[in-house]
Amino acid sequence: MRFGIIGTNWITDRFIKAANQHPEFTIGAVYSRSTETGSAFAEKYGVEKVYTDLTALFSSGDIDAVYIASPNAFHAEQSVLAMEHGIHVLCEKPAVTSVEEMDRVIEASRLHNTTFMEAMKSTVTPSFLNLKKNLDKIGPIRRFIFHYNQYSSRYDNYKNGIIENAFKPELGNGAKMDLGVYGIAPVVHLAGAPESAMKNNYLLSTGADGQGSMILNYNGMEAIIMYSKISDSFLPSEIQGENGTIQIDRISDPKNITINYRDGRTEDLSVAHEFDTMYYELAEFINCVKNGQLESSINTHAISREVMELLV
Repeated sequence: MRFGIIGTNWITDRFIKAANQHPEFTIGAVYSRSTETGSAFAEKYGVEKVYTDLTALFSSGDIDAVYIASPNAFHAEQSVLAMEHGIHVLCEKPAVTSVEEMDRVIEASRLHNTTFMEAMKSTVTPSFLNLKKNLDKIGPIRRFIFHYNQYSSRYDNYKNGIIENAFKPELGNGAKMDLGVYGIAPVVHLAGAPESAMKNNYLLSTGADGQGSMILNYNGMEAIIMYSKISDSFLPSEIQGENGTIQIDRISDPKNITINYRDGRTEDLSVAHEFDTMYYELAEFINCVKNGQLESSINTHAISREVMELLV
């Protein structure tokens, strides 16, 4: 499957490194707003075709699908344009920046019979899927505590007056969009949409949130989500039930998952990851395209929409 690549940052490098392990992945073209930047990126991966015009890329015949890793604010427009040209879309998280944009993306997928999948890597990993199968072992769930707190490498520049994309809300960025989504999405995967939500955040001078938290209320349980780009945490995430507690090493990249039962027993739910985490989102997406599915049965359109309702 020939992929177009939109975005020339570190996440794209990691995606390509993982994707190259898949026998059906090839890069057909690279897009960048700058010819110089696009050519340098394409040369690194031995790609001949470089485009600075999206319509030209999508109508070129050089690609079958596109991986979108541009700033969040551009995701919806680029995704819809791709699908209008019959190009399948694997779009980095968060898929969009509003519920209205998500509705446009879903409609475009249906109208143009093209696959759209949000690249939420953590929820398609072997360990997370095994967690879903074994969740009922800890009895009635009473609380989720999911967090992703990571001091941004760009925060020091921010404090010195250099504002990079990570702290520009006009690009759809900020702690909740970039990191909080990793806590929100798995809760929705495991428990569905909440009955209500309480939200708190700390805004930086640019208007982007530096950190925040949420409490999602369900019948008989709650989910506490914490995220930050201005501090670190090294604690695991947890799911607390009446019969035991599930510990997850990193909710953004779950690999080591353990049940601690109330009677003292433990059970390892971890499944060895043969590939980099991002490989599994690519494999899921390629299977969807090959099977004629407009959406993943795991990272569904509905879940992406429910997550967006909580993000905004």
